[in-house]
Amino acid sequence: MSQIGAPRGRTCSRSPRSRTLRSVATLTSAVLAVTVLAGCSSGDDADETPAAAQDNAPAARDKVADGGTLRWAVDAVPTTLNTFQADADGTTSRIAGAVLPSLYTLDERGRPRLNEDYLESAQVVETEPKQVVLYKLNQQAVWSDGREIGAPDFVAQWRALSGRDTAYWTARNSGYERIEKIERGKNDLEVRVTFSKPYADWQSLFTPLYPKQVMGSPNSFNDGARTTLKATAGPFLLKSIDRKNGDVTLARNPRWWGQPAKLDSVVLKAVPRAERAAALAAGTLDLAEIDRSTAERISLALRDARAGRSGAQAALAHGPGSSITPSKALKSWALAHGSDEEKAEEVQAAREKNQKAIAEYASAQDILAKYVVRKSLEPAYTQLSLNGESGPLADERVRRAVARAINRQELAESVLKPLGLPARPPGSHLALAGQAAYADSSDALGDQDTKEARALLADAGWVPGGAERKPAEAGTKAGSEAEKKNAAEKAAAEKGEKTGSTDADSTKTDATKTDATKTDAAKTDAAKSDAKKKDSDTASDEGLYIVGDDKPGERRAAPAPVIGAGGPENGTNILAPAPAAARQSAALLARAEALDTGTGAARAAQSVARTDKGVAGAYAPRGTAAPVTAPDAAKALGKDGKALSLRFVLPSGPGSESLRAVGDRIVRMLDAVGIRTEVTKVSDESFFKDHIASGDYDLALYSWPASAFPATDARPIFAKPEPASDGSLLVEQNYSRVGTDRIDQLFDQAAGTLDEEEARDLVRQADARIWAAAGSIPLYQRPQLVAAKADLVNAGAWGLAAPRYQDIGFKKASTSKGAERNR
Repeated sequence: MSQIGAPRGRTCSRSPRSRTLRSVATLTSAVLAVTVLAGCSSGDDADETPAAAQDNAPAARDKVADGGTLRWAVDAVPTTLNTFQADADGTTSRIAGAVLPSLYTLDERGRPRLNEDYLESAQVVETEPKQVVLYKLNQQAVWSDGREIGAPDFVAQWRALSGRDTAYWTARNSGYERIEKIERGKNDLEVRVTFSKPYADWQSLFTPLYPKQVMGSPNSFNDGARTTLKATAGPFLLKSIDRKNGDVTLARNPRWWGQPAKLDSVVLKAVPRAERAAALAAGTLDLAEIDRSTAERISLALRDARAGRSGAQAALAHGPGSSITPSKALKSWALAHGSDEEKAEEVQAAREKNQKAIAEYASAQDILAKYVVRKSLEPAYTQLSLNGESGPLADERVRRAVARAINRQELAESVLKPLGLPARPPGSHLALAGQAAYADSSDALGDQDTKEARALLADAGWVPGGAERKPAEAGTKAGSEAEKKNAAEKAAAEKGEKTGSTDADSTKTDATKTDATKTDAAKTDAAKSDAKKKDSDTASDEGLYIVGDDKPGERRAAPAPVIGAGGPENGTNILAPAPAAARQSAALLARAEALDTGTGAARAAQSVARTDKGVAGAYAPRGTAAPVTAPDAAKALGKDGKALSLRFVLPSGPGSESLRAVGDRIVRMLDAVGIRTEVTKVSDESFFKDHIASGDYDLALYSWPASAFPATDARPIFAKPEPASDGSLLVEQNYSRVGTDRIDQLFDQAAGTLDEEEARDLVRQADARIWAAAGSIPLYQRPQLVAAKADLVNAGAWGLAAPRYQDIGFKKASTSKGAERNR
């Protein structure tokens, strides 16, 4: 894991919380007034309800039968049971949620709520001289071995995740590095946590909480917790892992002190997404996330059942037998019983095959009619990522033009409206509707506007016929390579001269100035000021307009491109960051990969990139200019003898049909403003590793999960890339390679204030600047489709909330006297 091919840069954590990790080995924009961001959106947005409600068949516990086994589909048997390791996946988290303490859980609006099964209270009891959080534990809370949950477990987890001991192979340490000490309180049920500096997201810590037997030594952390857990403390306990058959069995915990689990057991069955329709049709699952085609098949079976149509009748109406007419049936019978023995044998085999298909379809429809589809919106959004490291998208005006060319509402409706889900595009990169930090800051960039997009492109020098013109003198065009080179040289010459940024609420500057102009050096040396503005966003985000700024600044030349390792054809392999930082990157990358490919650890091992040979200009092979008609040629844009063309990379696997359909629409929208695209479809296995993480793309579609703690969790996703000594980029998880110092500062300020409203306001300010930088364009919140047995309650599409495992069960039948169910 210490080496990853990175042809155009490298991912590496460089935030303060990760500096310890990096020490393990070789360390691996218009004027924007800082005062306007606080007013980008109304405070009422924070009180919005989620875009879609939960759909999980809620039922009171007295209506749920005791007993039974739930068969729940997962992508794969997890390779580790330690959620803090890089290869932890969704199944790892699902197991942890059922068997380990979660001090805080998320409610239906994605907000953290104290879990009374483990805590009586938790609060900040001191802020001066240092922040102190006092946890009062539930006196009944014990591990499965009978030991009380207490301070030794907190201490062990802090030491393992603080980053101070590099023997621990941790994927993340966010927040734990801020802890100074942990002590026992007045008694064994109190734990005092003292922070070295304020930490707003302290509620994110110690969830899940592992026993000291797991966290107490590097060996038990690194290896021991991969296949078993020495102790658990949830409504369920880990009973067995059958890797051969792909089953993980959780059993009711007899030592559980809270409301007992309704189910006897939960069996997590590894069923790849592509095989779930067949598994449901065979009746071997009770609960499974599904795709749109499977949902439509279940809906069809339900309509047949409500219409009184049996599976056999359905097969003849719209299944394999629907094409058989009386005349065809008669002809087939005649041939099967004719004198031509060879022909008769062939026809008889075909008839038997068809009858078998009809019977299988009929049986499947009868079984599928016992399921329902529960739907909501996932706590994740799909975005269009614009790689700003080099090429045309290094110019913010081109990125903004791409964004203004896209109709986000149309894209959201194309995905969500057919499913009957609300199709409102997300207004934030950092929170979803319903969450406390949510505010719609998309006006910082603006809605779809073809005219404005063309104007931005023209301002950047991309004009009709520009591909046929000879390059102008170096430095004469905004965004030209010569100008970028000169700007980069100036910035390098003045390395280290960044100015400090002032707080957004206290600084009042004209929108045509930057904070850098406040310094004496900027007033006396215009060249030095220009270099600083290109090198840093300490007080400005060049070329951007934020809502509320009534004094838009003058047009500026394009900022210097982010320093990187060459262009898209650079094949140099650069060493990845230190092992610990690489694991951090891999963990976040895996989360995004699982969202979009639906394959995770069980993905097919495909390694050869494939290109589509469809519509000219939309699916041209890599590096091939798409043929165009004469009218299109007139619209095509160019500059300095080069055509404007962006390489659009999409996954090709069976779980990515929706992404590819959205990609087709984006291609047409960009074509309307003169931006050509070269679509390259690559295997799911290589999509993230070889293209997104390494920066080998111009445009790409992928998703990020939402977080209840954006100041901590979202910072590495939007952190400003920094140049390394070898010329590569340290990008953390910012795969668009677009960021500013001011965005980083706002995240740090949000994480460091204990005033909740101030923290939310700072997060919203950061989001407005992220919109304005146009490196990431949120398109739609992902649909969540879940097939569930009709009598399964308190389970399904949870939306933003976390499951409450002990309440999941099967609805009592009217004559039920207890737990007769045995599945």
